[in-house]
Amino acid sequence: MRSIRWTSLAKLDFQENIEFLLNKWSVNVAQDFVDEVLSTEFILRQGNIDFQNTNIPNVKGCVLCKQIVLFYRILDDGDIEFLRFWNSYRDDSKLRY
Repeated sequence: MRSIRWTSLAKLDFQENIEFLLNKWSVNVAQDFVDEVLSTEFILRQGNIDFQNTNIPNVKGCVLCKQIVLFYRILDDGDIEFLRFWNSYRDDSKLRY
C-alpha cells in the first residue's frame, strides 16, 4: 500500500477550497469535497488506479468536483505526493507546483 504525502501548497489549497465552499455554497457541499478527497486518497493508496496524465511530466490530475482538480505525482518509492487542489475559478497562469 502506498502512502500519501501533502505539499504545503496542497494543504493550503485544501483549506482555502473548504473555506470557499463554506462561504459560497454550504456545509454539505464542503463535506462532499472532503469526502471526495478521502475517497480519492483511499483509491490511490491501494495502488490499483492512477488518474489522467497532464501536460506536465510525471504530474497526474483527478477531477474531485466540477471546480476542483487534484494534481499529484508518484514518487520514486511509489508513494503519492499531493501537489495542489486547484480551483478552476483561479487564474491558471498562477498554477505552480
